[in-house]
Amino acid sequence: MTIKKKSEDRIGGDGLNGLGGRAELHVDDAQDLELPDLELKEALKDFRSSVHAWSDAAYNRPRSVVRPARRRSWGLAASWAMGCLLVAGSVSGGLFERQHRIEMARIAAAQRAAEQEKQLRDEGARAKVTDEDLLADVDSAVSRQVPSAMEPLAQMMTEDETK
Repeated sequence: MTIKKKSEDRIGGDGLNGLGGRAELHVDDAQDLELPDLELKEALKDFRSSVHAWSDAAYNRPRSVVRPARRRSWGLAASWAMGCLLVAGSVSGGLFERQHRIEMARIAAAQRAAEQEKQLRDEGARAKVTDEDLLADVDSAVSRQVPSAMEPLAQMMTEDETK
């Protein structure tokens, strides 16, 4: 399209621009229609070649293999779950071991108390027996049938009786 300006020396009236001239748009049918088509075709041709060049560059560039994020997220979730299970197992195992040791210490303390009680009963019974045994020894030593000075004579008499 071409723009042609007509100027008229009119002082007033419609269609005046601020400078006193009148602007009008004229289109030459034959010449103007060929120019935009050629320009448009050239612009489209340049655009197409730039798109093809970009596409070829995008397809031919080196790429690295990218793993899908889904597998990584499942692996990450699974590793967190296994880690939590490991921690929970370790803590519960430690608590179980502690409780087991406390229970074994309680049983051992009860056994020691029972042994001490049995030992005290045995010592008490032994003390009674010991006192009675001592009294019996004293009684037997004091109450001899024959005095010790006469013992050789008594032995002779027992030998005579047996003959």
